[in-house]
Amino acid sequence: MSDQTPEQRLAALGLTLPPVPKPAGTYVPYRVEGNILWTSGQGPRVTSGPRPRGKVPSELSVEDAYASARLVGLGLLAAAAEGAGGLSKLKAIKVLGMVNADPDFEEHPSVINGCSDLFVAVLGENGKHARSAVGFASLPSRIPVEIEAIFRILD
Repeated sequence: MSDQTPEQRLAALGLTLPPVPKPAGTYVPYRVEGNILWTSGQGPRVTSGPRPRGKVPSELSVEDAYASARLVGLGLLAAAAEGAGGLSKLKAIKVLGMVNADPDFEEHPSVINGCSDLFVAVLGENGKHARSAVGFASLPSRIPVEIEAIFRILD
């Protein structure tokens, strides 16, 4: 695995980067300052079918929320790769994962692992990062997760 590029790892997973989403408000999808890249928060985007919605776990299972977080991770990688000039220029630094959770839910990290696991699968050692996984009473459009990330752009 270490001799593969991030692009090769992504292809081996049967994945392609989606188009970078157009902002739904007054912000940009990512911001670069020096060698640091911040992504705006993203929710799960699907190419077909309904967008995942609902509270975890009463309306969406932990497994389905994990899959949603993985979709978000793919979108974050797309935005970061665009801003950095490619996946191989990325080193994940920090992830903030927000879960639309029922008040007594305690498995936030299990949900956000969907994004974290994808970062490591695609970026290898450069995908490992610091992280916060927290619950919120609601998220925009009732999405189950919203995630933002900080990357270092490698020379």
